[in-house]
Amino acid sequence: MMLFVGLGNPGDQYTKNRHNVGFMAVSRIAEIYNFSPWKNKFQGSISNGLLSTKKIIILKPNTFMNLSGQSVGEVSRFYKIPASKVIVFHDEIDFPLGKIKIKSGGGHAGHNGLRSINEHIGSGYVRIRIGVGHPGNKNAVANYVLGDFSKVEQEIITQIIEVISTEAKDLILENTTNFGKSISEKIQRNTTKDKAIVKATVCNPKRVTQETKRSSLQNLFDRFRKE
Repeated sequence: MMLFVGLGNPGDQYTKNRHNVGFMAVSRIAEIYNFSPWKNKFQGSISNGLLSTKKIIILKPNTFMNLSGQSVGEVSRFYKIPASKVIVFHDEIDFPLGKIKIKSGGGHAGHNGLRSINEHIGSGYVRIRIGVGHPGNKNAVANYVLGDFSKVEQEIITQIIEVISTEAKDLILENTTNFGKSISEKIQRNTTKDKAIVKATVCNPKRVTQETKRSSLQNLFDRFRKE
């Protein structure tokens, strides 16, 4: 048994926030793989199902971000799931929009949701870090992550989440290398018809230009490969 945790804040007003990209990712996984209807339990929303033959519990804490660990801790203790079998999907402001990295263990890097989880189950879990960009000013971070994705950003994130969800089967095999490789390859092959691409750096994620020959994800992948 494994526990997938998506981080975010409960409530309709937060649904499209950058800080809620973890909720978006696990919700799509539950949808694609026909998991059970969501139930309110353990201070969160719970769904469960199978990936291949492995039972997966998906959790969206309803405690608000800063107290996420309370919900994660309850589920982990009840089902006796060790931290090594917990995978947390969360926003990462230190990465450009859509960039994905997988990390096992370590500190919270100032992310309050991770900070809370560390306090309740330790730091030995896997993190799927989903880049949402940075406002360029540390004093603007709180308002930035609690702001909605722009239309163009949302289109890109939706496609990234689709790739994450379809490749989630590698996570149950604890094969994070294949998971990361599969995501990169799918992004590279993507040939969607999007015309707008985000040209922004981390400092200005809302600058947009028009591109007629290459998709948004293709351009993002090219930029990530150079980093």
